[in-house]
Amino acid sequence: MTIKVGDRLPAGTLREYFEVEKDGCSIGPNTVSVEDLTRGRKVVVFGLPGAFTPTCSAKHVPSYLANHDKLKAKGVDTIACVSVNDAFVMGAWARDQKTGDKIRMLGDGNADYVKALGLELDRSVAGMGMRCQRFSMLVDDGVVRTLNIEAPGKFEVSDAETMLKQLG
Repeated sequence: MTIKVGDRLPAGTLREYFEVEKDGCSIGPNTVSVEDLTRGRKVVVFGLPGAFTPTCSAKHVPSYLANHDKLKAKGVDTIACVSVNDAFVMGAWARDQKTGDKIRMLGDGNADYVKALGLELDRSVAGMGMRCQRFSMLVDDGVVRTLNIEAPGKFEVSDAETMLKQLG
């Protein structure tokens, strides 16, 4: 069953790669509790099929980087990108995309969390295995307030500009 507006996010963990020790996290992959990430905060979460893929690298992540300050001005505390990749790949992609501290790049290596959201995408026919559907959501203190799920092969509603309009 797919998550919907008004639902509380399911419990789960993702992985984030750190190149330097910070905030109590060691160098390398670190576990991120979804509950801790969203507790008491407004978080924009966007998901995409894969690191280093064309639309994800050329459009999706750049839309959130370009609008980081505007999203923060609208009260967003954290911007997080979720993809079915391991933390090492997400760390390398973060360096490539120059996300710095603007976007948290979170890996869901086994697609466990996207399955819990009901947002998995089987791309086995293309040799990619299980992936994440392209989506964006605003989560306020763990509750989904807006949810934008793309039609297959589209990039029309999960971009930062759409999220800004929804924030008012």
